[in-house]
Amino acid sequence: MLNGKVALVTGASRGIGRAIALKLAENGANVAVIYAGQQEKAESLCRQLRELHVQAQAYRCDVADFQQVKDTVAAVSKNLGGVDILVNNAGITRDGLVYSMKEEDFDAVINVNLKGAFNFIKHCYPGFVRKRAGRIINISSVSGLMGNGGQANYSASKAGIIGLTKAVARELAGRGICVNAVAPGFIDTDMTENIDKTNTLLGQIPLGRTGKPEDVAEAVLFLAGDGAAYITGEVIRVDGGLAI
Repeated sequence: MLNGKVALVTGASRGIGRAIALKLAENGANVAVIYAGQQEKAESLCRQLRELHVQAQAYRCDVADFQQVKDTVAAVSKNLGGVDILVNNAGITRDGLVYSMKEEDFDAVINVNLKGAFNFIKHCYPGFVRKRAGRIINISSVSGLMGNGGQANYSASKAGIIGLTKAVARELAGRGICVNAVAPGFIDTDMTENIDKTNTLLGQIPLGRTGKPEDVAEAVLFLAGDGAAYITGEVIRVDGGLAI
C-alpha cells in the first residue's frame, strides 16, 4: 500500500507515535523515527521496523528548534529519500489552572505541540511541492475541539493544530498534497496514565472505553493512503464519540 514511501513521524519512540510508525511500516513505508530523548526506545523501534523489511532510522531532534528541524529533514532526505508522509505527533503536557500556570509551562507546550508541527511542515514543504504529491497528518486532540479545564495551554496548542492544518491544506491543495488532522480522545498512553479512568470518565465516552494507540494509527494509515486522495483540511476524531 505504501511501498517505497518515506514517512517521517515525530514523537515516534512511544505511545501513539510508535503505533503509527509500526502501522505505516507494516504497510510498506520506510520510516524516520523522530524522538526527543529516549534513544534506546527509538533504536529498539527501528530494529523492530527493519524486521518488517523496510528501512528505518532514528533521529534525535527538539521539534521546537527551527534549525534542528531543518537539519533533521535534510538528513532524512539524504538517508532515506524525500519525505512522502509527514506525521506531526510530538506533544507534551504541562497541566494546571490558568490562575497557577507558569508562563514557561504555557510557552513549552505551545512551542512543542504547535510550533513543532509548523517547523516540520515548513522544512518539508519544498520537497512536497517539488513532488506535487504527499500527505501531511497532524495529531490534534478532542481538547482542541472542546477545551479542557486545567489544560488551557494544551487545548490552545491542539486547537492551533486544527487551524494550521486547514490553512496549509488550502495552500497545498493545488499541488496535489492532502493535509489533515486526527483528534484522539482518551487514549491509553504514558501521557494519560495519570488520568483517573473511573466510571465517571468512561460514562462520557459513548463507546464506553478508552482508546488504544492502534486506533489512532489506523486513522493515520487511512489518511496516508490512496483512499484519502480526495480528503483535505479534515479533522477525524478518534474518541469513541466523546466529542459528538
